[in-house]
Amino acid sequence: MKINAGEIRVGMLLEHKNDLWQVLKTQHVKPGKGGAFAQVEMKSVGKNTKLNERFRSSETVEKASLEETNFNYLYQDENNFFFMHPKTYDQIEIKRDIIGEKGKLLTENLEVSVSFFNENPISIELPNQVKCKVETTDAAIKGQTVSSSYKPAILDNGIKIQVPPFVEAEDEIILDSRTFEYVKKI
Repeated sequence: MKINAGEIRVGMLLEHKNDLWQVLKTQHVKPGKGGAFAQVEMKSVGKNTKLNERFRSSETVEKASLEETNFNYLYQDENNFFFMHPKTYDQIEIKRDIIGEKGKLLTENLEVSVSFFNENPISIELPNQVKCKVETTDAAIKGQTVSSSYKPAILDNGIKIQVPPFVEAEDEIILDSRTFEYVKKI
């Protein structure tokens, strides 16, 4: 789908120079002389390279059309994560480097949204809140002020986070999957 250069927003996926690019920064510039333009910083989804591009306001760019489908997480091996479509039972595998740090939050049968571009999976979106179990945590120091009363904790999946002093080992908590921050105790 063609869009005007002025409509480019952070987070969009663009098809440019035979590659797929995610927009990191965009700035609309109107110099004193000449026409206005959009200064866009992009990162290649496949190659992990960055590109700064200048688009005139009159130019159009191709916005990537993504197909999103829900899948249930099954298991992982050394290189891949495996997912199953809940209705058709088709299985797909996604490389570990595409999923990244989010892979630690995957639990059996967790429903995730997988984005496809040209039939290839390019990213996954987890539910905003994920249930985790605290494995170990430090003892709370009495007399701390309220503003600094968070203590370090290690979850059963190996993620290190900060939790309030009342959270103990073996407690179940809700974690925000976007920011990896404590939300609440269950």
